[in-house]
This record gives sequence, C-alpha cells and structure tokens, in this order.
Amino acid sequence: MSTDNMQDETLEAVDEQAAVQDGGGSAEDEGDIAADYLEELLDIADIDGDIDIEVRNGRTYISIVSEDNDAQGLQALVGHDGEVLEALQELARLSVLTSTEHRSRLVLDIDGFRDARNKELREIAEEAVGKVKETGEEVALAPMSAYERKIVHDIIADLGMVSESEGEGSRRHIVVSAGS
Repeated sequence: MSTDNMQDETLEAVDEQAAVQDGGGSAEDEGDIAADYLEELLDIADIDGDIDIEVRNGRTYISIVSEDNDAQGLQALVGHDGEVLEALQELARLSVLTSTEHRSRLVLDIDGFRDARNKELREIAEEAVGKVKETGEEVALAPMSAYERKIVHDIIADLGMVSESEGEGSRRHIVVSAGS
C-alpha cells in the first residue's frame, strides 16, 4: 500500500471518528446543505439541472444531471479537465462547513464527468501496470488531482503493483513500480 493510500485511509478514519465524537452532521444533512447551495448557483447561472444525492459508505455523492438533451450549460460547470467541477466541489464543501462547522468529504459529479474520468483513470492505470510488467522499469503518470491519484493508487494496488505520489502542487503525479 502506498504512503498516500495509508494517509488517505487514516484521514478518513479520523474524519469518521471526529464526526462520531463531536456529533457532526449526518451525511444526509450534508447532502441537503450542499444541494441547496448548488441549486442556488444553478439558478443564478440560469442553468437547468437535476440534483441527485446519494450516501455510500458514509460519504455523500451529489450528481447534477441535465434535465434534457442540452447539457451545454452543465459542461461549462465541468470546465477543462474538470477544473471548474473541482472548484464547485470545494465551494459546496465550504457551504457545509459554514453551516455545520464540520469538514465535508462530499463528492460532486456533473453530467457524468467523474464516471467517465474514472474509466479513463482505470485505463491509464492498467496501461502503466502493463508497461511495468513488460519492462520492469518505473512508469511516471501525468499530474492529477488528489482525488484522481487516490483512485489510481487503489486501482494499481488491486492490480498487484506499487505506486507513490511524487512532486509538489500541480506537478504532483504517480510513479508506478513493481515494488521490492
């Protein structure tokens, strides 16, 4: 297991324990607060979209999907490589923090972007593992967000390889190896 994976799991356990100890809001409350915030944003931007809330394993997942076949407005909310989506997710988390005084780990998806990106990330991870098996040499992947790195670390571990995050800031990326 990579250091990033251990840190992420430790943070998740600490978050869950803290919520239990200090009476943090439920995931459902968190979803309702974030959905209200996002609905206001959609209204201000005059963009049509339906908001779905789902709670899985104690984490809130919010999806905004187009009401009709015209998803142009929602695509603007995704932005280039999901940059606007990431920013909106942080704003939704801040709205929850402001209302509940508890940090949120909610995940926001717009028009299926994250699902499609997760498929791409799986392909990238599988290709990297294939190269490592073929050559025996480390493979460095392109920089990714922390959320995407977590997904790739998990996939690589499931495929029996080792991964580590290297670099700083926007250059932080994963290096895949066979391990020791």
